[in-house]
Amino acid sequence: MLQQELDSILSQALALKAETEIIEFKEAKEGYDFDKIGQYFSALSNEANLKGKPCAWLIFGVENTKHLIIGTRYRSERKDLDKLKKEIADKTTHSLSFIDIHELNRPEGRVIMFQIPAAPKGIPIAYEGFFYGRANESLVALNIEKIERIRNQAHNIDWSKNIVPEATIAHLDTAAILKAREQYKLKHPALLADIDSWDDITFLNKAMLTLDGKITNTAILLLGKQEATALLSPAIGQITWILKDIPGDYEHFYCPFILTIEQALSRIRNLRYRHMGLTSLFPDEFYQYDPWVLREALHNCVAHQSYEKSGRIHVLEYKNRIIFENVGSFIPDSVEEIIKRDGPQHYYRNPFLVAAMVNLNMIDTIGSGIKKMFIKQKERYFPMPIYDISDENQTRVTILGEITNDNYAHQLKTRPELNLEDVMVLDKVQKKIGITKEETYRLRELKLIVGEEPNLQIVGLDRKIPYNEYKEMILNLIQSKGSATRAEIENLLIPTLPFDLSKAKQQRKISNITAKLASEGKIRNSSSSTKSSVWVLVVKAKNKK
Repeated sequence: MLQQELDSILSQALALKAETEIIEFKEAKEGYDFDKIGQYFSALSNEANLKGKPCAWLIFGVENTKHLIIGTRYRSERKDLDKLKKEIADKTTHSLSFIDIHELNRPEGRVIMFQIPAAPKGIPIAYEGFFYGRANESLVALNIEKIERIRNQAHNIDWSKNIVPEATIAHLDTAAILKAREQYKLKHPALLADIDSWDDITFLNKAMLTLDGKITNTAILLLGKQEATALLSPAIGQITWILKDIPGDYEHFYCPFILTIEQALSRIRNLRYRHMGLTSLFPDEFYQYDPWVLREALHNCVAHQSYEKSGRIHVLEYKNRIIFENVGSFIPDSVEEIIKRDGPQHYYRNPFLVAAMVNLNMIDTIGSGIKKMFIKQKERYFPMPIYDISDENQTRVTILGEITNDNYAHQLKTRPELNLEDVMVLDKVQKKIGITKEETYRLRELKLIVGEEPNLQIVGLDRKIPYNEYKEMILNLIQSKGSATRAEIENLLIPTLPFDLSKAKQQRKISNITAKLASEGKIRNSSSSTKSSVWVLVVKAKNKK
């Protein structure tokens, strides 16, 4: 690259008000951490790919806020700079390294411009096995959505849009096409006058199931006859329902999914569930599962399955929960991100299939489906859906079919004004999942929790526990552990005390209970310190005969 061209690139970069995803400035006056260079190499390479740029730049010798050249003495010998190419290549995906390392001697000082290539299509670049990216000016982990976007470049074609050469309209199920027309009318009422006049090929093209009359993978999945499922090979168009508490009871469901999804859902035992609330003499009655929630969960599995990985969709039914599994990582990074954004996703694994399912009234693309699942569980006082997205090769969604914490249900029932985000955090408390300090403060402010980490408890109805019951709780704790510190006793009792008592009054009450047990000769302090007491049971000597 010519000196004049490099000067122009540097001048344009310096003129920017802030760093970008593909330009990073570092002072590096004397030196710079090698691993950091590798991490920025990964991040800038990946971001250049996603921006459609041929390269990115890591620039040493520039102050990174005002963009003033201050000069750098990093690897002042050229041979040492050149060695960096191999050192980076040894730790990156496919040994990718710098296009070149340029030195510019400006009046203000020496500048080094590392020219980083964009990640090849379909191959996100890792440094020491970890993918990096950028969030504005920050170095962060490359999120799943970006990883998937890069990886899918290798195919350059949406799998669900692929034409099935040997398939014809004869491979599609007549009843499925009729069902698709009915659903299309519900989704597009303004076209009612036209839809009935369309022949099947015209309708299928309009609904984005076929391309110019050619049968796609999407058309086979949603409308294909069962025997046409084989045309998807090596992909597998199959949903398997398994009743886990009765070994051997299972059923497979194949194409056309527009019909067989309902058949699979009908196998789920959606029993009546009765729950005696804290304030009522009569039980609340629910079905274990909201049918809309189950349907949405299974539709999402179909829409986001990674079909090219030859996996099946599973519906696992247990006594008190349903687990939906599909092959492929969850997009985007987290459920919380979807709830907060409350808008359409930026990227879908199977965009052609998703578009068809939207047209057939099976899912929507406004980002409200998953949020609505959480809202419906909240309205029934049930635990929130559980998304296990720890495995990048699989997504698991668990829908619980029972109330697991009376206090949680009581709060949702008596305080309908609670927003969904707060309920999701409260749900973590009932599931014994750790929450942040900020979340803890928020729930305390709302008077929803008491106790201290890791023994946070959801506030329920104030109840007066008999004095003797508190004594038994302490005795049982000491007996089970052999001894109990003051802190352990407080962790046990404080969540059961009236939440409007001050901490001092709660501690005084606990002191009175332990003192009473000691005066009765049932426990004693085995520690010499009264401030850090360790209570043990008093062992009484047996009477000699």
